Amino acid sequence: MQPPHCGPHAATGLTALFAPRGVAVVGASRSPGKLGAALARSLGGFAASGGHLALVNGRDAGMHATVSAAAQAGPVDLAMICVPAPACADVLADAARAGAGAAVVCGGGFAEAGGPGIGFQDAVAAVVARTGIRLLGPNTSGFLAPHAGLTASFVPGVAQVRPGRVAVVAASGGVNHALAFLLAEAGHGVSLAVGIGNGVDVSAPDVLDHLAADPHTGAVALHVESVADGPRLVAAVRRLTARTPVVALVVGRHDVAAFAASHTGALATSWRTTRAALAQAGAVLVDDERELVDAVGALSVTRARPAADPGVGVVTAQAGPGLLLLDDLRGRRARVPELGAATRSTLGTLLPPLTYQANPVDTGRPGPELGRVLRAVAADPQVDLVAGYALHEPDAVDLVAAAAEGRDPDVPVVLGVGGTGDAVVASRRALLDAGVAVAADPRGVAAAVGALLADARAQARPVPAGPGQRVPTGIGGAHDEDRAKALLGRLGIATPPRRVCAGRAAAHAALADLGGRVAVKILDAAVRHKTEVGGVHLGITDAAGLDAALDRLGTGRHLVEAMAAPGVDLVVGARRDPVFGPVVLLGLGGTTAEALADVAIRPAPVGAGEAAAMVAELAGRALLDGWRGGPALDPAELGTVVARLGDLLAANPGLDEIEINPLRLTADGLVALDAVVVPASAVPPSEEADDAHPDQ
Repeated sequence: MQPPHCGPHAATGLTALFAPRGVAVVGASRSPGKLGAALARSLGGFAASGGHLALVNGRDAGMHATVSAAAQAGPVDLAMICVPAPACADVLADAARAGAGAAVVCGGGFAEAGGPGIGFQDAVAAVVARTGIRLLGPNTSGFLAPHAGLTASFVPGVAQVRPGRVAVVAASGGVNHALAFLLAEAGHGVSLAVGIGNGVDVSAPDVLDHLAADPHTGAVALHVESVADGPRLVAAVRRLTARTPVVALVVGRHDVAAFAASHTGALATSWRTTRAALAQAGAVLVDDERELVDAVGALSVTRARPAADPGVGVVTAQAGPGLLLLDDLRGRRARVPELGAATRSTLGTLLPPLTYQANPVDTGRPGPELGRVLRAVAADPQVDLVAGYALHEPDAVDLVAAAAEGRDPDVPVVLGVGGTGDAVVASRRALLDAGVAVAADPRGVAAAVGALLADARAQARPVPAGPGQRVPTGIGGAHDEDRAKALLGRLGIATPPRRVCAGRAAAHAALADLGGRVAVKILDAAVRHKTEVGGVHLGITDAAGLDAALDRLGTGRHLVEAMAAPGVDLVVGARRDPVFGPVVLLGLGGTTAEALADVAIRPAPVGAGEAAAMVAELAGRALLDGWRGGPALDPAELGTVVARLGDLLAANPGLDEIEINPLRLTADGLVALDAVVVPASAVPPSEEADDAHPDQ
């Protein structure tokens, strides 16, 4: 028999999860320390606001025996399951029969515990697949939906988090609550805060898609530990950022992946690739939870206009904190332009003559003119947003009134308010309510401004297109260096003159033909890292040197190649990431990239213009700009090389990886000195990644 409160009007999907009409707590208890008792207490506010709350415990005569029984008394859209892992599958099946559209399994003991827990999780997943009920967890501490009056969590104090405009989507239930508490301390409310847990069914992309239509959410904090389906996550972030900014914190910076067949595989760790993919989808990236709170808090109240290179006007009421702020902004590559003559003239009528007024603008001790100063800076044509800092000195200036007077609706303001006590908290809250982003210190202001800048740049970036050129298709199989370089030639990528030699006489003829200094290499597709086996000899200039090299290399085919001019070495690669699919990588060549991890990554295919912009992310980019009289890079030329490698990989499922290492920048442009092509499903050789020789 169908329960009376089930039927065509029953809540389904994530509406049943996050906006249920009724909730059943399965495993409810009268013992205060039990998980079920804590959940029942947390949900007391939901019941007080008119929601149906049913307590289920078959061993307590004062409670419902099953979810099906509870559904006879009122609608049960959501089942909160707090029973041991072995019993969860049966309880979940009962909830589905009762008409519940969603459930949360709070406890642990599933796949994360190994052993029998894997089977318990498989059993729960089978119920989800069979019935269609949506499941959050297992192994999660639940979620908060303050606008719905719903605290579906057993964590004490979380009911005090007020409704607001920031949503949290966290891999971990613990991180979910930690971020909710940090947001509350910073004066922000929460629209939804979800801990995914083991993610048997409901995953981060599901919640992000739900939030795309949520009128209460102004910005989303996304915490990522691992990714099961990269393209699905990227697509969800891209859909959401078209309307609502996303700030992402990715765990795993210090993950050391096993070496792959090349430097590209070793350097493109899951952490770097995940961050690159999320950034390409429009997310703002942060490095820690404090920066995440400042960034998402700012974006929840204001958003800068799309701009490729936004300018920041800095206004400080105290010089020391202003210098800290300026230093941090420059470290984030923020553009702090000199203010125009008209702006400086206006400021000259407002401020003492000894203060600095070109940008940053130092007001000295703040006074009633602060609002007009903010307004003048915001009106400068070079300024897209204003970063300010002042201590809370109510006898000198009313910061809330000054911000209101100085606000330009098209130019966001981030204002740092230093101080402590209830009056400072009230001032920050009033500023937030007025649409002014707030931080407590200069670093927080810089983090918030950095997020607004990154979001503005992301909005201005063109939507990634498909492959930008026709590339060879049907490529696969083993490639020795000569075949790999021939493939590069079909892409228009330069390589040194070379000859394939099957014997000593052919090698001597090649030396005479090429002239000058040559490299002599073993030519065997099975040997990808030739220097590791003594397979490369450089700087050969005469017959005696060539014979000595051939003696050491032994019989077989050899490659005799003209030595390239000196320059700066890069590594450029494209690989098929197991989670996100094709990606491209750019870094300084050889061991430098490996030791310093100075690389930039993009999902492929990528446009040549976007690929050229990767250079700006390298810490060693100064080496590519004529360092000490060396060659200067044409970013467009490099962007073309990177884009073509990405296009080639994307168009050829028979390839897993393509790498040029080194790609040398010379006075005559870029030239590929070595190339590795890895076919699909190839078994990497046992030797470690090659250390590129500095001369070849």
